[in-house]
Amino acid sequence: MAVAHTDLRVETGIGTLETRSPATGEVIGTVPIFGEKEVAAAVARARDAAAQWGALSHAERRVHLIAWRRELARRADELAELIHRENGKPRTDAMAEVMVALAVLHHATERAARALRTRTVSPGLMFGQRARISYHPFGVVAVIGPWNYPAFTPMGSSASALAAGNTVVFKPSELTPLVGCFLAETAAAAIPIADVFQAVTGDGRTGQALARAAVDKIAFTGSTTTGRKVMQAAAERITPVVLELGGKDPLIVAPDADVDRAAEAAVWGALTNAGQACVSIERVYVASELHDRFVDVVVREVRKLRTGAGDDAQIGPITRPEQVGVIREHLEDALKKGARVLVGGPDGIDGAFVPPTVLVGVTDEMKIMREETFGPVLPILRVESVDEALRRSNATAFGLGSAVFAREGARQIADRLRAGATAINSVLTYAFIPSLPFGGVGDSGFGRVHGDEGLREFSRVKATTEEWLRLPFSATTFKVPANAYAQLRGLVQQVFGGGVVDRVRGALARLTPR
Repeated sequence: MAVAHTDLRVETGIGTLETRSPATGEVIGTVPIFGEKEVAAAVARARDAAAQWGALSHAERRVHLIAWRRELARRADELAELIHRENGKPRTDAMAEVMVALAVLHHATERAARALRTRTVSPGLMFGQRARISYHPFGVVAVIGPWNYPAFTPMGSSASALAAGNTVVFKPSELTPLVGCFLAETAAAAIPIADVFQAVTGDGRTGQALARAAVDKIAFTGSTTTGRKVMQAAAERITPVVLELGGKDPLIVAPDADVDRAAEAAVWGALTNAGQACVSIERVYVASELHDRFVDVVVREVRKLRTGAGDDAQIGPITRPEQVGVIREHLEDALKKGARVLVGGPDGIDGAFVPPTVLVGVTDEMKIMREETFGPVLPILRVESVDEALRRSNATAFGLGSAVFAREGARQIADRLRAGATAINSVLTYAFIPSLPFGGVGDSGFGRVHGDEGLREFSRVKATTEEWLRLPFSATTFKVPANAYAQLRGLVQQVFGGGVVDRVRGALARLTPR
C-alpha cells in the first residue's frame, strides 16, 4: 500500500515524488518536492527555532534529545520496516542500522556538555590575562543525506548539530524520503520546540536549493561529484561545509595474518548492504604466500550467501537503479583486461539484484580498482610485500576507510595508510563507534562527524581574553620605556634562546623519576 506524506509543511511545492521499492518497483509512498520558496520557508522556521533551542543549556537539550531517542526506540520496528522497503536491505540489517543510529544520538546527547565546555588555556607571554575557549551554536545546519544508510548516516551529523545547540533542516535522498519524514515526525513528537528538526523532501533541485539557502553550515554525505557541486553552492554565501564523500577502501592482508579471519572479514566488509557503503572494502591486497588460501576461504564463504528480497536473504537489491550499470561496466572492463570471475559476475545480474562477485587477476589499471564500484564485488590482488600493498593502497585520490590484518606491526602499517580511519584485524568497525571521529581525506571529503570532534564541528569556536591582574607594564599600549627594544631583546634570549625556560625544564626533567 502506498503512503502519501502530505503532512509536511509545504503549501504548493514544485511537484510530487514517488518512492519505490528497489526490489519490486512498487510505489511505497509519495512526498512533495520542495522548491526554493518552500526550502527558504523551512530554513526561516528553523532560524526562529534556533533562537530558543540554542538558548537552552546542555542539560535542557539533553532532556529533549533523550525523549527523541526513546520515541525512536519505541517505534524501531516502523523505522526498520521503512528502511527495508525503501533501501531494500534485509530487515535484520535495517534494525542494525536503527541501533547504530540510536547509539550515535545517545553518545552526542551524553557527551555534548563535556566536549563543549568552556576551557581555559595558558596565556603564554600575556601575563595577567585569562584565556579561554568557548563553543557556540552556528544556528541552522543543513544536512543532506544519502540513501545507503538513510537513518544512521544523517543521524551522525544531526545528532551532533542538535546537541551543540543548532537546529537542522534535513534533505533525505530522493530514494529514501519516507525515512527522512519518519525522523522528522518522531522529533516533532518528542521535542516541544517546533521546527528543531525538519525534513524537506524532493530531488536534486531541493538539495541544490538547500545548499544555497541562508543556512549557517552544511553537512553533506554522498558522491564526490555531488560534493563538489555542494561546495560550489556553499561558496556563494561562504557557508562552511563538512563533506563525507566516496571511498575506494583497501584491505591489506600481511604475510603473518590469520587467513581465515581476514577472508571472512573481507567478505562481510565488501558485501554487507550489497556493497553499498562508503567504507565498503573495494580493494584487497594479499601477501603472495597467503593469496591462494585467502581466495579459497573467500570463495567458500561467498557461495554460502543468499541474495534476494526475502527475509532469509543476506544480500539485497541495488537501491539506486543507475548503479547497476556502473557495477556492470566495472566488471566487464575488468574481464576485458584479464581479470577472472570465481563467483558471480555480470552474467548473473538480474534487474536490481547483483550476485556477490569475487575477482582475481585484477590490476590497478582496471576501473574496478580505481573508481568507486558501490556494489557486491570483491577484487583480490596478489602482492609481494607490505610495502607494495601500502604503495598501491595509497595510490588513489580517495581516503576514507581502510583495514589491515596482521599479527605483528599492524599499528605501523595502519599509520602509513592514507585514510581517515583504519580497522586493525577487523573491518568497518570505526564507523560504528560513536566516540570516534569519522571522515576522510582527499576526494573522500573533509571535516568530521561523531565523537568530540563531531560536536565541535558543529560549533563556532570563540577565543576570549580577560585581564585578571593589573601589571605595572602593558603589552597593548604605545607608552613604552626608551630602552624597550633592549628589554625585549633580552627577554627573547632568556625565554627562547636557551635561557631560563630551558634551564627550568632541564631541572624538572632531571628530578622526574624514570
